[in-house]
Amino acid sequence: MNIVILSRNPQLYSTERLVEEAEKRGHRVEVIDPLKCDLIIEKEKPTILYNERYLNDVDAIIPRIGTSVTFYGCAVVRQFEMMGVFTIATSDAIIRSRDKLRSSQRLSRAGIGMPKTVFTNYSRDVDKVISHVGGTPVIIKLLEGTQGLGVVLAESKNAAESVLEAFNGLEARALVQEYIAEAKGADLRALVVDGQVVGAMKRQGKEGEFRSNLHRGGSAKIVKLSHEELKVAMNAAKTLKLPVCGVDMLQSSRGPLLLEVNSTPGLEGIETATGRNIAKSIIVYIEKNKE
Repeated sequence: MNIVILSRNPQLYSTERLVEEAEKRGHRVEVIDPLKCDLIIEKEKPTILYNERYLNDVDAIIPRIGTSVTFYGCAVVRQFEMMGVFTIATSDAIIRSRDKLRSSQRLSRAGIGMPKTVFTNYSRDVDKVISHVGGTPVIIKLLEGTQGLGVVLAESKNAAESVLEAFNGLEARALVQEYIAEAKGADLRALVVDGQVVGAMKRQGKEGEFRSNLHRGGSAKIVKLSHEELKVAMNAAKTLKLPVCGVDMLQSSRGPLLLEVNSTPGLEGIETATGRNIAKSIIVYIEKNKE
């Protein structure tokens, strides 16, 4: 098979691992920067031009689209879809997962437990917003953010008011979310491939940090998920139509609570923590769907 990995940096761990495992299994792999693709839109003949050649012989793509290039990156994925190329994450699914409000609404409708969340149209009634999620402390999240960026812990009403005023002033829409104290700065990351959890880790934020992201100095170790946690992870992936994704959850006194679903999860942390060959699982999934 000819497999294209849409990534702006071929030196990233996840990209290198996917190339390595695909080549081991006899596939031809090319890493392509989606921002350097020209989309040729023509009646019944959509094509993509890259480095002065047409990408007409691609069997499957693996999108590794960063948040900052979601719009154009997803346009490239959509063009490949129009050309009949298999993708492990559709353009619509990536866009859905990147919109925290939209994805939360869909997941809530599917009956998946989440921290109480409030979204308002630049409300100045901070007291009312905070009361809806059970009082301070609260988590305030930008609608679009990744690796812990745009996520703030407000421990008092004054702090929450200041953060919301700042976001409102920038016309940056944000969610206000219940703070789950019993999680103690830790969360669970489940990696789903082909609708099944193939690896899971517990991430712990460094001392004094409520965010557990490994990019922010957190640590990780392998963990065995409970039946309920496995169910939440697989249902979340199914609801957002993402057969390959990372699902983040908190352990709470009322059971697992979903935080978010990542359509292009990094592989370094989870492969290191679990010792599992996640990259191989992704390539095998592509093979099964291209037989």
